Formats: sequence, structure tokens, C-alpha cells
Amino acid sequence: MGVTRWVRRSVAGAVIMALLLVGGTAFRVWYVARADERPNVDAIVVLGAAQYDGTPSQVFAHRLGHAKELYDQGVAPRIITTGGRAPGDAHSEAEAGADWLTDNGVPAADTLVVSEGVDTLRSLQGASREMHDRGWATTVIVSDPWHSLRAHTMAEDAGLEAWTSPTHSGPIVQTRETQVWYIVRETAALLYYNLAAADSVRS
Repeated sequence: MGVTRWVRRSVAGAVIMALLLVGGTAFRVWYVARADERPNVDAIVVLGAAQYDGTPSQVFAHRLGHAKELYDQGVAPRIITTGGRAPGDAHSEAEAGADWLTDNGVPAADTLVVSEGVDTLRSLQGASREMHDRGWATTVIVSDPWHSLRAHTMAEDAGLEAWTSPTHSGPIVQTRETQVWYIVRETAALLYYNLAAADSVRS
């Protein structure tokens, strides 16, 4: 009976710890999503999203519009667009983003295209390399609210000093159901990164 009781208590303790870990991570995803940090930095980094024959999707366009707002406010003298090219695409996400910015008044000289990476981690690693090559180290990351914590964590692991200023407009933030879905998804993605993938990045 003593062993059985110990096993039950151990299982219950493990379940409680797991629930606390998941709940705490979800709370951090929600909390960071509400932040809007705008210090003066070396560059604004916009994380890519879908583009269609050079035209950013609605999600991507809202990110780009927010990045331009930060640029216009003097947060940084330049904007870095990220995102690679899917098979068969004529344009990368980064190229489509830079074209959108120049079409909307940002001088081409103040944009930097980093067409590297098909996910958040590789995009930020590519942006970090390009920034460090130029002597830049600080950034404000623009993405969707629920993506902000994971993006910030990955940017810091890639060697950048990062803040987040997510867009609060667009299809991802329009309904409560969508917001809940993305919080759940980002909680799972961040837990996976922290528990399984981060060791190889940080080593």
C-alpha cells in the first residue's frame, strides 16, 4: 500500500507540474502578446508570412504596415524583411515584403532582404547573421501577437537583443476563437522549442 500511495502521489505531482508548465507558458504567450515595445534599435525585423506572386497576404501586409509605422516613428533607420521561397515561387516572402515597403514609401536603401529560412528560427538566425555582419545587434521584432514570445526567445538565442511590437490588426486577431487557437498553438510550439530543440541551438 505504501508503494502504491507513493506512485499515485508521484503521478499526481507530475500531472500538476505539467499543468503548471503548460498554463504558465500559455499565460506568458498571452502576456507578451499585449506588449508593444518601441525602443530605439538598429533594425526592425519583420517575420515573413504567405505571399502570392509577390503580393503579401493579409497577415503579412498587416505586419509590414506595422513595421512601417515603427520606421516612420524613428524606432529604427531600417527594416529587415525575412522569409524564404517555397518551391515554385517566383518571389520569396522577404522580397515581397521589401517590395511592399518601397511601394508604400520606405526608401529601398532602408530595407534589407533576408530570403533565408522557411520557419521562424531559421529566418531569425539568418537575420542575426546579416545584422552582426553589419555591426548591428538590437532589434524590434514585428509579427502577430501570439507569435511574439516564441520569436523573442528565438531571436535572443540567435544572439540578438530583442524587443517585440506585434501588429494588433488583421485576420489573426479578429475573433476570440482565432485568438484562443493561436495561443494554444504557440504554447505547444514554444514548449517543444524549449524542451526539445533549444539545446541544439544554445550549445
